[in-house]
Formats: sequence, structure tokens, C-alpha cells
Amino acid sequence: MSVMQTPEGRIDIRQLSIVLGQGREAFEAVRELDCQIEPGQFVCILGPSGCGKSTLLGALAGHLSAHAGSLKVDGAAVSGPSPQRGMVFQHHTLFPWRTVRENVAFGLKMRGIGKVERHCAADEILQLVGLEGFAERWPDQLSGGMQQRVEIARVLVNRPRLLLMDEPFGALDALTRLNMQELLLDIWTRIRTTVVFVTHDIDEALFLADRLLVMSARPGRIIEDLRLDFARPRTSELVTSPEFSRLKRHCLDLLRHDNDRPLPRLNPLGLPPENPLPRFAL
Repeated sequence: MSVMQTPEGRIDIRQLSIVLGQGREAFEAVRELDCQIEPGQFVCILGPSGCGKSTLLGALAGHLSAHAGSLKVDGAAVSGPSPQRGMVFQHHTLFPWRTVRENVAFGLKMRGIGKVERHCAADEILQLVGLEGFAERWPDQLSGGMQQRVEIARVLVNRPRLLLMDEPFGALDALTRLNMQELLLDIWTRIRTTVVFVTHDIDEALFLADRLLVMSARPGRIIEDLRLDFARPRTSELVTSPEFSRLKRHCLDLLRHDNDRPLPRLNPLGLPPENPLPRFAL
């Protein structure tokens, strides 16, 4: 089986602020983020619920626009969705009336790629995620973990520069979740695309990432940028190591301390008084 080579995937975020909602319902979800991510890095974004993690991921996918600042991938501004920036959500979005192979190949079909070629590509990716014997099954014949494997394959078949993952294993039981984490690391080791993985689970973030960005409560800011030097390949024994436990305590302290700070007062538009917005469009 051929191995995907994806040298692209550099992310450059400069003073990024994102506003959600309109009028009196508007609020600043992300404020003045600065971050550069190198091609092929596995980056986890950790933070409390409502801190803007998913908002940032949505902006990277091209589903949300910046109010201020810039967001670029490989030097080009993100201006809309693209198969080069594939998104995996917590709950799968598979078509129940299509087989596993047809689900994985659907994006290629929409791009006009012939049936034989797209099915070959789908079968290659299914082998990569360990589902080579399930191409003719229907989604409801699969377990939750297998459905998420198909969802990942559906994104990877497009050879994306970025793999964006929004708590993709959050709905799985503990053992299946660990198995999926190990599978994802095995896939990433072979394809080396840039991964941005959102989670609120500290163990998951420390286990997966090269680099961990910790975000504050809303409006989301990066309050810590941790480089994780745990050896790869990683196994479940890592989570009981002294260094893992030390970093987990550090992350807990960061999140607890930040959660205790008072939220900024908001003007009628839902924005901090020092940065009023008379008008804006999303």
C-alpha cells in the first residue's frame, strides 16, 4: 500500500479574534490568538467547555470568519471550506443509505473522480484505519468506534493538509476511546499530516500531542504552550508515568486558576468595553 506524503500544513494565526452571534446576542468567542503550527505537528487544544476551542477549529475549517487578525494555511488566507482541511466531529455524519466504501468515496465522487479510482482510493484508506473487511457493510452494522474510523477515512481519502478533530472520541467508552487514540497515532505516524485535535480531557491531550495549547475561559486566549517530549510510539503505560502525572497536575492548576478569574464586563453588543463593535458581519 502506498503511503500518503503531505509536507504542507503550516498554520499561521495572528491576533485572531472571532465574534459569534449578532446584535445584543453577540459575544467575543476568541480574542487575539497568536500561534504558529509547523507541518506535520500533532497539536491538541485543551480548555474548559465554552472557551472557544471548537470556534477556532471552525475557523480553521473555513466555516467561521475572523472579526480581526488573520488565519493562514501554507501562506494563503482561509476563506472558506476545503477538502484540504478535513473535519472530524464527535458524532459521525455517515450516510446510512450508503455502504462504508461509498461513504468514504463520496467526496471523491463529488469531485468527479471515476468509480473505479475512487473505490480503490477508499479501499486503501479503509485498510489504513483497519476496516478492510467492512467495505460492503452499512453504517448501522458497525460499532461506535468503527463508525468513527469510517468518518476518519472519509476525511483522509482527500489527502488533506490539515486533519481537524473536534472531540472525535468523546462519545466512546473508555476502552474504545483508548484504542481509537492508539489507532489515530498509528495513522498519523504514517501520513504525517498536520493534526489539530480539540479536547477537554487532559489525559487524552497529553497522550496524543507533540504540543499542547491550553486555552482560557471565554473569550478564549492561549495561556500555555507546552511541548511534549514523550517518546513515540506511545502506549497506555505512559499515563502512569511520573512526568505524565506532573504535567497533568500542571494543566489542572492552569485551568483551575484561569476559571477563578472574573469574566470581563460586556457592553450591549456582548463585547469587552475596550473593543466595541458598532457593526459586523459573520
